[in-house]
Amino acid sequence: MERKHLEYVLVPLGFAVLVSYHLWLAVTIYWRPKRTVIGINAESRRQWVSTMISDPMKNGVLAVQIIRNNIMASTLMATTTITIGSLLSAFVSSTSSTGKYHYIVLCFLVAFLCNVQSIRYYAHASFLVTLPAGESRMDYFAGILNRGSLFWSLGLRAFYFAIPLFLWIFGPLSMFLSSCLITFVLYFLDFTRTSSYDPYEYLQKEEVNNNDIESVGQSRGNNFAVSSRLHSPLLASYSMTSNCNDSADQS
Repeated sequence: MERKHLEYVLVPLGFAVLVSYHLWLAVTIYWRPKRTVIGINAESRRQWVSTMISDPMKNGVLAVQIIRNNIMASTLMATTTITIGSLLSAFVSSTSSTGKYHYIVLCFLVAFLCNVQSIRYYAHASFLVTLPAGESRMDYFAGILNRGSLFWSLGLRAFYFAIPLFLWIFGPLSMFLSSCLITFVLYFLDFTRTSSYDPYEYLQKEEVNNNDIESVGQSRGNNFAVSSRLHSPLLASYSMTSNCNDSADQS
């Protein structure tokens, strides 16, 4: 009875710690991406895309190799998660075990689906490498890469969620302590404190250099797109859709 009462208290608290941290992380990524590693990496990928498409004949092979490495990493994670999930499913179906294993299998299934989506976006990005250069194409290409990385991160988070669920088998206290420990470690992996590298610096330089009167009207629209990417770097692909809709309305 005492252990059951502990499960009613510690297990919800452990889930609350993990969920609350990731909600806070999502809000921080959206509004203050420079504080997070995910936001900085998203803008860095956009700069990488700008560099690659500036000279496709020279950088095409390098870009394809880098995208291929990401596909291989996602494939490895997808294979690992579906293998572990299948073994756990076979174990659960052959024994009258507790329902805790079902939650673990669900986490591995979510991780597998996220990694499959990551492979899908990276495979689509490999076709965009050889297209002609353009501002809208660069935004769309960067958005596709960032979405692939986003699904990779979601699959990895689902893998992390499975660890406290697995330790829940040994008791609610181990589940709660592992949730707190994982949250503590993820905080130092997700947030940045002091760094000399600022991927947003080139955007500020472009605004400073754009001082002529004739480009003021054009810079307003560009600054709006830039500011939206600063607040939401993982959703940069929407800028291409909005530009296409604007041009269609004008025509």
